[in-house]
Amino acid sequence: MPGRLFLTRPGAEVAEAFGGDWPEGQGPRANIAPGQQVVVWDGAALRLMRWGMIPVGRVNARGRPVMETIVNARSETVFAKSAFENTRRGVVPCDGWYEWTGKARRKQPWRIAPKDGSLLGFAAIWDVWTAPNGAELAQVATVTCAPNGDVAPVHHRMGVILAPHEWPLWCGGNLSEAQALCHPWPDGRLEVAHAEGVDWSAA
Repeated sequence: MPGRLFLTRPGAEVAEAFGGDWPEGQGPRANIAPGQQVVVWDGAALRLMRWGMIPVGRVNARGRPVMETIVNARSETVFAKSAFENTRRGVVPCDGWYEWTGKARRKQPWRIAPKDGSLLGFAAIWDVWTAPNGAELAQVATVTCAPNGDVAPVHHRMGVILAPHEWPLWCGGNLSEAQALCHPWPDGRLEVAHAEGVDWSAA
């Protein structure tokens, strides 16, 4: 959807891929959960943002306040919903993500990553929330689409994965160009395996 992310390759490698500087104090992370800070490319630089958008002041189509924190936004509606009005576009780099199947207390975690070990870039939207005390917080939500054939057996959604040459287009292109990028990753490129040895309490 993604449920949680992991980014364990050296930050310098990610920075080189995006042509920017790696944020200080960020090391390899095998378990990144919503509510934590993630690295985001905003089209110009890599920066830290909170994963999960606090929709203060936003309303839905009926004019009612949006109450829940938004972690993932559906690509089918992200460009039309008033809750996402005036957000900007960014890319969340990661090595892969986790999903779960099964019933409560017996859920099986799955690790999903490119078969070739390449860096992923999830399409995302972001903005800056201003707290009552005036403090500003950059916040981000990943954008999702229907799953491809690799992911469908474990989840009904997946993040929109962008190829490296699409990163600038997603961040700086017009609306129609961005919408055209919102489709499932081609089948056969992802490996889905049991997630083992992950410290889930670390999140």
